[in-house]
Amino acid sequence: MKALIRLRMSTQDAHYGGDLVDGAKMLALFGDVATELLVRHDGDEGLFLAYDSVEFLAPVYAGDFIEAEGQIVSAGGSSRKMVFEARKVIVPRKDINDSACDVLEEPIVVCKASGTCVVPKDKQRKNK
Repeated sequence: MKALIRLRMSTQDAHYGGDLVDGAKMLALFGDVATELLVRHDGDEGLFLAYDSVEFLAPVYAGDFIEAEGQIVSAGGSSRKMVFEARKVIVPRKDINDSACDVLEEPIVVCKASGTCVVPKDKQRKNK
């Protein structure tokens, strides 16, 4: 089971000089993807227990379009192991003009992570 969201980073997401977006924003996107996966799998939002690994691989800037994808790779009685990947798919081209953008031929992987979510058994409404 997979879930995917795509959105544009805004200037409000920029946390550092040069319109650089804080890496925590990618983790927030992964949290939203995890919530959708849990709702689809269990009928409940569940809770994020922990990340096993997080790798920030490329910078993200205001104006970048990011797609965050995740999937459940294994499920225990109440735990759900997930993997995530965030990719930059569209970039602004301020060197051309203020509104120019390019769709990247090859998306740039900006972050990868894996983690575990939990849905208590008494809250599971599906896959019993």
